[in-house]
Amino acid sequence: MNRSAALRLTPELVARAHRVVPNVAMPDYLAPRTEEDHQADVSEILSTRPQGNDLWLFAYGSLLWKPAFEHLDEVSAVAVGWHRAFCMKIRSLRGTPEQPGLMMALDHGGKCKGIAVKLSAADLETQIYRLVQREMPVKRTDGVPVHTARWIRVQIGDRSVPALSYVINRKGPSYTGRMTLSEVADVLSSSCGHAGSCADYLYQTVTQLQARGIHDSNLWHLQELVAERLEQMHGVGHSGNFVEVAVQ
Repeated sequence: MNRSAALRLTPELVARAHRVVPNVAMPDYLAPRTEEDHQADVSEILSTRPQGNDLWLFAYGSLLWKPAFEHLDEVSAVAVGWHRAFCMKIRSLRGTPEQPGLMMALDHGGKCKGIAVKLSAADLETQIYRLVQREMPVKRTDGVPVHTARWIRVQIGDRSVPALSYVINRKGPSYTGRMTLSEVADVLSSSCGHAGSCADYLYQTVTQLQARGIHDSNLWHLQELVAERLEQMHGVGHSGNFVEVAVQ
């Protein structure tokens, strides 16, 4: 049975984490990915696609609220052997070189409740191209990938199906390794880039998961920690002005 719980990280607190940050020049170790790069990724994804008529994409973070492509259906799914974590250090978008931010990726171990999105086979190449553009807009000049597209197994009801998702490259320089929730909260409450704040990224993800009946206990605790830090940083009292969401 669902119960109502108060989301402590409110839009008002998230707004306090935002600041105007100019989109500075790309550092020397990064370069924009070309159309040829994207097409090569699309070819690799489609050539390694498991046999079957359906193509599923596993969404666990920002793809829930900013998909950037069409889809036929979405259902609850569980990726076994993977968990979502703020384990990717970023120096642009929602962070800066001076104050890097964190974004989520799938990391090894545990399990992750998310959404399996069904893509249309009729326009598959175009949809995958849009996904690649969205997920990999830049590349490292040393050729080391930050995260990679991978076919993983997800559980949809009593079925185990292959699904495409992006997983962190543990050998890459952007991988943070294991961080405590307190350490992650310190970053998310203070980092912001030209695309917005890390606090907003967390808020959007938690609310979209909750709207789909998915409760992630780590993210729930994390939003409380980030809200607490923002209240302290901006002198805001714990007024009880909450957003009500359903928790499984």
